[in-house]
Amino acid sequence: MTKEVYSLFDKFEKKTGVKMDEVFKLARSLQGANFKDEKTVRNVVNKVSALANRRVSKQKEDMIVKAILDGKVPKDLSSIEKMMKKKK
Repeated sequence: MTKEVYSLFDKFEKKTGVKMDEVFKLARSLQGANFKDEKTVRNVVNKVSALANRRVSKQKEDMIVKAILDGKVPKDLSSIEKMMKKKK
């Protein structure tokens, strides 16, 4: 990896308190996950909230799960980037 990538990872870790190793571990565990299965989606939401050390209320969990199951969440990086630019 390049020096710039390490710098980005370092900034991410300092800002979020989440180690990049944990992010990569989570990403590997999600490869091939069935995001049409409610139980799988709820498990992912819980893993992410635990990783981020953030509590997600049952109501918010239900909203996130419904959005994912209904396909209302971007599925690729370019869609996420477009969404983020709109919010600025």
